[in-house]
Parts: sequence; structure tokens; C-alpha cells
Amino acid sequence: MPDRVCVLASGGLDSAVLLGTLARRREVHPVYVRCGLRWERAEEALLASFLRALRRRQGLTVAPLVRLELPVARLYGGNHWSVSGREVPGARAALSSNYLPGRNLLLTSLAAVHCARLRIPELALALLADNPFPDATPAFLTGLGRMASHALGHRITVRAPFRRLAKEAVIRRGRNLPLSLTLSCASPRGLRHCGACTKCAERQSAFARSGVPDPTVYVATSAGRGFAAPGTPRARGAREQSRGNRERQRAATGVRGHRRSAGREAAEHRTGPRN
Repeated sequence: MPDRVCVLASGGLDSAVLLGTLARRREVHPVYVRCGLRWERAEEALLASFLRALRRRQGLTVAPLVRLELPVARLYGGNHWSVSGREVPGARAALSSNYLPGRNLLLTSLAAVHCARLRIPELALALLADNPFPDATPAFLTGLGRMASHALGHRITVRAPFRRLAKEAVIRRGRNLPLSLTLSCASPRGLRHCGACTKCAERQSAFARSGVPDPTVYVATSAGRGFAAPGTPRARGAREQSRGNRERQRAATGVRGHRRSAGREAAEHRTGPRN
């Protein structure tokens, strides 16, 4: 039996690096959960492009992306910023302003059912050291694994391999991965980062601290916003920027194709209520 692990993939930087890291030595099964949040279309398109790049450019073997559904619009309320896109936490807001109640509980519960169906023994999340939320603690992950194992009759261990790392350390680990094909933005403009939300600020600051050139295209610049330390390298070479632009263009084209094919591709895997 191969050493299999399910990775809860958001399309963000942290889970992308986790995918690339684990795929070098294990059989990785990525899962994306659609919740009806406003940034998901961009996330999913870039995640699909990232996985293609892992297979084609990195030579890694990754199982097909499984898409599950768990709409939360009614749970959070239609006026919540994550659903409506209004009053999105700005660049200077605290990280705690991004809190979505019970998000990890919801996502991991659904992913655990998927693990049980495929008899996958481990579920990996890309939680980092500075995550302040109650559903991101080691105690929560241990308890969830025990509860899921008991409820599903299949032993599942829930792990967070990056739990002791800061985001800049994750970036350094993934510097050879196609990080331009990741999204850390609460208010994307197409497939581009808005550059004005808390998530964009966190991403820019982490790249600045890491010393790794930031390949991200931001609609708004960080000038005067205090995202990055002065003098920290962020410029991209022409070749890197051109490659990132081409990849995003392919991903944008894939959004349209994905709308037509997503139902067929995920039909046998989809679970959960539909709108």
C-alpha cells in the first residue's frame, strides 16, 4: 500500500507549498472544498494550473484534484464580507479580522469523510505558527482526528506539518515551486491580487522577509502602506514575470473551460448539498 496523504488545498501559498513538499516523497491526494465564497473561482483556477505545473515542470505525481461542496452563505449570512465582497478587511486590519467561524472544522470534517471513503490514513493542513484561531490548534487537530476516526470507523490522523513555521519560512521552502500560481487574496480582480486586503498585506510582507522575489501581480501597489521592509528585494526578472503572466493567462482561459467541465470531472467525487 503506497504512503498516501490527503492535502486540504485552498489554492493559497501555504497549501501549495505543502502539496509540492509532500508530493516529493508521498502519494498526494489534493482536495478543494467549495463554500460559495467570493474568491473561490480564482483560487480554483490557479490551483488547477499549479497542479499542472507540478506534474509537467516539476515531474511530480499528484492525484487528480477532488472538488467537494459545502455552501456556507446561509450560515455566515449573505452580507458577510466573505460572501458579499463588501467591507473586506483592509491591509492594516489585524489578522484576526479574517476569521471565518468554524471554517477549519467544516473543511476538515468534509475532507475526513473523503479520506474514509478512499481509506487514506492521513489528512494534512497548511496551518502556520502565527495562526491565532481556535480551530487551528494542535489540540483541535488531535481531537478532530479522534472524533473522525470514531465516527467513520477508519483511523485518520490530522496533521499540520508547517505548524511551527512562519510564512516566510514556507516561502523559502517553496522558492522553486510556481508560486505565481497561488492566491492569497480576499478580493481578487480576476486572477490578480487586489493588493489592498489583509491577506495581500500578509503575503507581501512574508515575501519581503523571506528574501525571495515576489512573483505576484498586485492591482494596488504597496507604496506607503508599510507591507514590506524598505530595501527588501521584490523585483522580478523579465523572464520570471513573463512566465507568470503566461501562466495566469492560461489559468484565466481555464476558468471558462472549467465551468463547463467541472461538473463532469468531479461528478463521481462530489459530495455535500448543492445550491
